[in-house]
Amino acid sequence: MEFGVNFFPVVDPVKKSASTYYDESLQLVELAEALDYEHVQTVEHYGSPYGGYSPDPTVFLTAAAARTSRIRLVTGAVIASFAHPVQVAARLALLDNLSHGRLDVGFGRGFLPDEFELFGVPMQESRTRFTEVVEACVALWSGQEVRFEGQVHRFGPVTGFPRPYQRPHPPVFVASATSAESCALAGEQGHHLQVVPSVTSREQLVGMVDAYRRSRQAAGHEGPGRVQIKYTCYLGEDRDTVLADARACEHNYVEQMAAAVASWAGARSAQYPGYEKFADKARGYSFDTALADNKVLAGTPDEVSAQVDTIRGWYGSDVCLSLQFNPGHLPYERAERAMELFAQHVAPAFAGDGVAAAAAAA
Repeated sequence: MEFGVNFFPVVDPVKKSASTYYDESLQLVELAEALDYEHVQTVEHYGSPYGGYSPDPTVFLTAAAARTSRIRLVTGAVIASFAHPVQVAARLALLDNLSHGRLDVGFGRGFLPDEFELFGVPMQESRTRFTEVVEACVALWSGQEVRFEGQVHRFGPVTGFPRPYQRPHPPVFVASATSAESCALAGEQGHHLQVVPSVTSREQLVGMVDAYRRSRQAAGHEGPGRVQIKYTCYLGEDRDTVLADARACEHNYVEQMAAAVASWAGARSAQYPGYEKFADKARGYSFDTALADNKVLAGTPDEVSAQVDTIRGWYGSDVCLSLQFNPGHLPYERAERAMELFAQHVAPAFAGDGVAAAAAAA
C-alpha cells in the first residue's frame, strides 16, 4: 500500500494569502520527499476559494519538481474541457522533461457549471472534450505527424514538441467522481484511476473500483492498474486538538464547496446525472458521520491506523492513498507534524520499505 500527499486549496484569501499557501505547500513537498511519500499532486479549479489557488497544476508541480529529485508529480486532475489538446500535451511534456520522467497525468472532465460558463464551454460537450483531449495527448506524445479529427478538436499534421521524457508517454490517470461506467472505460483503455470517497457511498466506490479492475483485466492489460483514493487526514498526539481542527477545516471545506456547487440547483445535464443534488448533499454534511464512515481520516496515530486498515480491507492493499494534510487554514506546523506522524507511526504497518524506512531514519 502506497501513500502520497495531495494539495486541494480550499482557502479564503482573507485568512491566508496565495503566496503563504504556496510557500507552505512547497515546504510540505520537500518534507514529503524526505519522508519518501510516493507522490505529490494538486487540482485545477478557477475563480473561487474552492480550489482557486490551483488554477494550473503544471505550474505548481514545476515548482515542486525544482525542489525535489525522486517523488512523483501528479496532476489530480487537468481539466480536459478547458484547453486545446496541443497546449495540454506540450505543457505536460515540458514538465515531464523538467522532472526527468516523474510525471503522472490525471485528466478530469470538470463538474462546476460556473467554470464551464467562465470559459464559454457547453457542459454537454464535457465528455466529448475529455475523450478527445486524452486521446489527442497520447497520440501527440507517442506519434509523428499526428492528424486528429474529433467532434470538437481538429488539427494536424503535427508532431508533438517537446517529446515527453517517459516513453511512450507519462502514465495516464482518469479521475471519476461517481460513474462506474467511466471507471470501466478507464480500465478498458489501460489507464489508471483517481477517485474521491467523499462524494459517494462506500458501496458505490467499491463498485467503481471493481468495475475498473474487471474491465482492465478483461481487456488484457498488463497488471492491475494503479488506483489513487483521495482522503483528508488530520493527525496529532492530542485527540481533542486534532478533532477540533478537523471540524473547523471540514466546515470550511463544506461551506466553500456549497458555494461552488450552488449553481447546480438550477442546472441539469445528461452528462452529470444527479449532480443537481450536490448543493443539498454539501449542506447536509456531518463531520461525525463522515468520520464514522471513514470518508475523512482524523485522530491519533492509532486511530488513523485503524481507519487505514479498514480502507485496505475495502479496496485492497494495492491502492495508493493520496492524503491532504494541509486543508483550509490549518496552521503549517500541524500539517507538518501530521505528515511526520503518519510516516513514522501509520505507514510502516501498510507500506513497503519506502515511507517506513525514511520515517525510521528521520
